[in-house]
Amino acid sequence: MRTIKPTRWLTAALTASTLAMPCLAQVPSPSQSGAAKAETKIWENYDFVPGNRVIFFTDFSEDRVGNFARGLTYRSGAAEVVDRGGTKVLRSTNTAQFLIPVGKRLPARFTLELDAIVSDPDARAVVRIEGGTDEDRGDKSAEISWDVTGAMLLGSGQDATSTVKVPEEWSARILGKAAHVRVLMDSAYLKMYTNERRLYSVPNLQFRRDSVIRVSITGSDEKPTFLTSIRVAESSTAVLYEALASKGRWTTQGILFATGKSDIQPESRPVLKEIASALTRHADLRILIEGHTDNVGVAAANLALSDARAAAVKAALVSGFGIAASRITTKGFGDTKPAAPNTTTEGRAQNRRVELVKQ
Repeated sequence: MRTIKPTRWLTAALTASTLAMPCLAQVPSPSQSGAAKAETKIWENYDFVPGNRVIFFTDFSEDRVGNFARGLTYRSGAAEVVDRGGTKVLRSTNTAQFLIPVGKRLPARFTLELDAIVSDPDARAVVRIEGGTDEDRGDKSAEISWDVTGAMLLGSGQDATSTVKVPEEWSARILGKAAHVRVLMDSAYLKMYTNERRLYSVPNLQFRRDSVIRVSITGSDEKPTFLTSIRVAESSTAVLYEALASKGRWTTQGILFATGKSDIQPESRPVLKEIASALTRHADLRILIEGHTDNVGVAAANLALSDARAAAVKAALVSGFGIAASRITTKGFGDTKPAAPNTTTEGRAQNRRVELVKQ
């Protein structure tokens, strides 16, 4: 891996794809089953679970082409929203720096998800998870540096020896293609992933929380870097079965679907395993799986989609984990039961969800 020089900005090259809508996937047909099994195997050890209370979300869909993204705070560099194949994305043609505003100070448990497309192996995308302060990191905070060849931690007692390298064939596979960068913070515990690969699991990383997250992405005119979505969410401490026992309901945004479809994405496996585990441990537990959407699009189509997604979750639990079909019922509600106002991108992201109800 090439040497990454420590700077006051955390260096990390991003590659991307769109954050999928929380909900669920179709059971593969016989012709697809071999590919589906191979995909499941690849993601078997993936354990990232996205936070369930959205603090910040943007996919740039409401931004004006040619402008900087409204939801972010511009600092410097060249970055603008462009239309790329019918999808709005944030394009950087040099080093662009901006802040993700998260309102109040970041909570103890949160997740950060960034999706991007990087075609230049020397390009970088930078995330400074300690917040927006311009002070030096020192030993009380840390930066996470990522690019397609690996990652590095700086500060908090970390240095260049904390570099993680990935196999060349793996980094070549994500170069110029969809990649997901995921960070999970639980007090001082850090986990970091790119696609299905976990790069870090550090139990004692110190860092400052702030009301913003500092980001920098680098591209060029010939090989720009595209950022396609950003999601920051607070992670709940509620255990699935305990939440069902005490409140009768449990909500997740960790079951992800292809946009406009009921195909479950492989990143959903950790949440599906959690649901299956609760059903396996508690043989008397029966659940209703509810599918919910935001209000974008035609209401009737959203209702049908949410119903198909709820059914897909059941199918995945039955076929993939051996749960008896008689213990699960499903129902789609479309946009009829919003958890938050649909007037903001954060609210709509919060409303795209799956809920379990104890029966």
